[in-house]
This record gives sequence, C-alpha cells and structure tokens, in this order.
Amino acid sequence: MSLRSVLFHGLALAAVTGVLLGGAVPAGAADGPTGGAPAAQQEGGPDGHAGGRGDRDPRRYEGVVTAKGGIWLHDRPDRGTRRVRFAEQGEHVSIYCKVNGDRVGDNPLWYLLTDGTWAWASARYIGNVGPAPRWC
Repeated sequence: MSLRSVLFHGLALAAVTGVLLGGAVPAGAADGPTGGAPAAQQEGGPDGHAGGRGDRDPRRYEGVVTAKGGIWLHDRPDRGTRRVRFAEQGEHVSIYCKVNGDRVGDNPLWYLLTDGTWAWASARYIGNVGPAPRWC
C-alpha cells in the first residue's frame, strides 16, 4: 500500500472515531435532574425553591455596601486572604449565598458576591435588600 493511501485511511478512521465518540453520551446523562426539561425552564434555584421574588434570578440576592469608604472583597471568607477587588460604599452587589467565616466585629457571616468576580465580603458591611441570602 502506498504512503498516501495509508495516511488517507488513518485520517478517515480518526474522523469516523471522533464523530462516533463525540456523540456518545451515557444513558440518562443528557436528561439532567428534570428528566429532559431544559435548564432555562426550571423554577427556582438548585434546591427548587423560587423564594417568591418574582422575575428576578431566584438564586441571587441583593445587597448594598454599607462600610464607610468601601470594603475589600476577598477570595475566601477570611480577612487574611487575598484581596480580589474593592467595592465602594453604596454599591449594589449580587449575593449568591452566605457562610460562617472569620468573625468581623460580632458578625461571623460572609456573603459570596457574584458581580463579575466571585468574591467574599463580610456581612457586617453588606446590608440586605430584600430577603436574607440562603446558606451555601
């Protein structure tokens, strides 16, 4: 067999294998937790609770920075961790959830913010706008 024909057969076999393996999905894996319903049609957050906030994204909560002069946002819920960005006083932020972390003043709660950069802020300096965030 000529080198050209060996290369052609090798490329053809690789292409067919790629097509066959690329379309392979384990049974039920494409269905997701809703039995095939698209994710955009699901109601509520990961636990299925909408939280009664109308057309807003049910997995997000709102807050406003209350710290005079603003606050540094961190990569973990701890003041000793890397600073990610700075949020100005009065800035509205999107909160994903809350956890217990490094105590700031008398408040151990930290909020995970989702404003373009996932970062943590002490709840002591974030005022809730609406309901309190869910636990992470």
